[in-house]
Amino acid sequence: MKTLYLGCEMGAAGDMLMAALYELLPEKLEFLEKMNRLLPYLSVVPEKSVKCGIQGTHMAVTWHGEEETPQFYEHLHDHEHGHDHDHDHDHDHEHEHDHEHDHDHDHGHTHDHSHSSMGEISRLIAGMDLPAEVKDHVWAVYGEIARAESAVHGVPVTDIHFHEVGSMDALADVAGVCLLMHMLKPQQVLASPVHVGSGMVRCAHGLVPVPAPATAKLLEGVPSYGGSIRGELCTPTGAALLKHFVRAFGPMPVLIPEKTGYGMGTKDFEAANCVRALWGDTLDGAGDVLELRCNLDDMSPEALGFAQERLWQAGALDVYTAAVGMKKNRPGVLLVTLCRLEDREEMLRLLFRHTTTLGVREVRCARSTLTRRMETAETPYGSVRVKVSEGWGVVRRKPEYEDMAKLAREKGLSLEEIRSLLKEDSGC
Repeated sequence: MKTLYLGCEMGAAGDMLMAALYELLPEKLEFLEKMNRLLPYLSVVPEKSVKCGIQGTHMAVTWHGEEETPQFYEHLHDHEHGHDHDHDHDHDHEHEHDHEHDHDHDHGHTHDHSHSSMGEISRLIAGMDLPAEVKDHVWAVYGEIARAESAVHGVPVTDIHFHEVGSMDALADVAGVCLLMHMLKPQQVLASPVHVGSGMVRCAHGLVPVPAPATAKLLEGVPSYGGSIRGELCTPTGAALLKHFVRAFGPMPVLIPEKTGYGMGTKDFEAANCVRALWGDTLDGAGDVLELRCNLDDMSPEALGFAQERLWQAGALDVYTAAVGMKKNRPGVLLVTLCRLEDREEMLRLLFRHTTTLGVREVRCARSTLTRRMETAETPYGSVRVKVSEGWGVVRRKPEYEDMAKLAREKGLSLEEIRSLLKEDSGC
């Protein structure tokens, strides 16, 4: 399975993600041509960058030939009101600039000309020369950001005015990452837990803790951590892109790498300030899953059966019970649910909703499986589906019970007679 794994040990910003994916892409010129046609006066240029002896790429995004800094907006406000385009004063930088990635400049400017509403952002996206699927992803990412800003500021999504993420460079970062994902076509996107940095950052409303409020909201449900590095390592744009595209967060899986890309931030730390993207094949039949466990001693069999049914319907890989002895010598039931990493939140929600447990234990397990496929075997009485499992040097074939039972009922035969026919014809 073609897998993209993102190393976010130094956080993530939109430009860093774009640069890391760009390094993986064979059609680099095609990507740059598309990006530089997106909006008037917008330029996206890859630049070589070295951090801690590692060479990577920094994506320089400029508008009217300048990077979007507070000084740029002051200049634009004073000298460029005469341009015919109507999106040149709609951007304010609240938290940080993705192209700076942990920033030395002041975030506190609040010029009215630099705000962007969701409607204005949508209008710009609609005018971009991008495939419909890419536009859908761009809208979805901005929807994530809008909902986070809405929750943080306590205002409706329709009234949200973006700050940093309404800037032209942030819009280019989001569009660039979405386009690169479309061109690379990974079958799954995985990532490490996200390093957010530490300390305080100045925004339009004053000093706030790292991660900034919108970033913290976006990272809900995403494994993340702080550390000794002072500064803001994960931006709202980076957090929204990760949340939208990443299927699961955790250690790097068993992967046969084909390419590695490094997307560089601009600031220097004691650690290489980059997002690393690894592209390659993950091995079939190997991966991590979660085992969720809870002990129950006060549920009826009917209620327990209903809870198991809901877990299966939600995509659990396995659900089973075992008899256990509990405190005060009470007989009880151990309910065990096996699920994919990305299904953790939903499974926990179902366990707490449909059982009487007060707590759920979880263990991350490495799981090796055989690959499975379905074949059809013909008998004189009709066809039977056969599950074929193979890998690790073995091949197993097992006929589907329901298909055998249907033929046995219709023809007045026993299951063993149907099975013997299958053994003769297909080796089951």
